[in-house]
Amino acid sequence: MNTAKIAYKPVGLLAGALSGMAAGAVFKQVWKVLGHEKDAPDATDEDRRWREVLLAAALQGAIFAAVKAATDRGGATAVRRMTGTWPG
Repeated sequence: MNTAKIAYKPVGLLAGALSGMAAGAVFKQVWKVLGHEKDAPDATDEDRRWREVLLAAALQGAIFAAVKAATDRGGATAVRRMTGTWPG
């Protein structure tokens, strides 16, 4: 394992935890604007329609993936600046 990969491990772990929290906060705000409701539907909400539940799940997944990718990319770029090599 090269130095960049070792240096990236703690950065990646911390970034992953922070990006998960950030993605959750972003999703809640987006859902409030789109759904005009405080909480997004859960899969087991009996009073919600399939369409609404699946839309919320897809949106949440897309936001999480985008935030995680941006965070991972930023962390890898920072490690490259510090070590001179890409951690991939």
